[in-house]
Amino acid sequence: MIYADAVPAPLLAVDAPSILYRAFFALPKSITGADGAPVNALLGTANMVLQAVTDHAPRAVAICFGAEAAAYRVALYPGYHAARPPMPDELAAQWELAPGLLAAFGWTVLDGSADALEADDLLGGLAQAELRAGGSALLLTGDRDLFQCAAERVAVLYPVKGGVERIGPDEVRARHGVAPERIPDLIALRGDPSDGLPGAKGIGAKGAADLLRRFGDLEGVLAAAQDDSTTLTPRTRAALLADPDMLRAFLEIATLRAPDLAPPPDGALDRARGAAAAERLGMARLAGRLRG
Repeated sequence: MIYADAVPAPLLAVDAPSILYRAFFALPKSITGADGAPVNALLGTANMVLQAVTDHAPRAVAICFGAEAAAYRVALYPGYHAARPPMPDELAAQWELAPGLLAAFGWTVLDGSADALEADDLLGGLAQAELRAGGSALLLTGDRDLFQCAAERVAVLYPVKGGVERIGPDEVRARHGVAPERIPDLIALRGDPSDGLPGAKGIGAKGAADLLRRFGDLEGVLAAAQDDSTTLTPRTRAALLADPDMLRAFLEIATLRAPDLAPPPDGALDRARGAAAAERLGMARLAGRLRG
């Protein structure tokens, strides 16, 4: 698919695991469905995606699921995601229902698990597919690793209290002090506690950004650490040279493995099917809003 003439409305790609987790912990479990079980994660996710559809009128919506921890990332560093607690039972039950509910709205549902890919890898692949076709993309996610995708025609919709913040290249630079393409290098150096990546000992976010501004990328930083003429402190030099290959592994983990995907077909919101699916799960108010 190649878009001709004017750039079409954006593709909205949704990081389903991120949004489901966020909704589950943001909304009370007292929100229950037809069988008395919690539906807070399902309701919160549906509402967030519907709000993004209202705000941005996308040409299509792609809901992305994937492996909890891609095997290749665990092979590179066994501590990757190792400290994360198991999924709560109340969320696991909703997780099983989520693909069917979200597909009922007329949205394309993709799952990278069979290819050992995580949802964020799929979002990266969809963004690249839209760019190749001449389109644009919005990535709805609470995972800041996706900031590496920000570009002229790709923005991240990052949930914040009261709504979402649109993150483009300028916002990435303002927040983190580096360009979007250097976000994986930044993660490798500073670490990422949510993913279990320690980074280089003693080098935090500010120090990592400063090193990347001075020396370009991770390899440039490691080369500078080996060069006695550079003005690095002994502590910084020692942290960088303690295990360079491990830092390279962190870089590979943080860099998306975007699969070669085709842009999803255009698709309008199916209010009737969405309302019926919501009603079956006991979300009567959502069903009523959809029916208008």
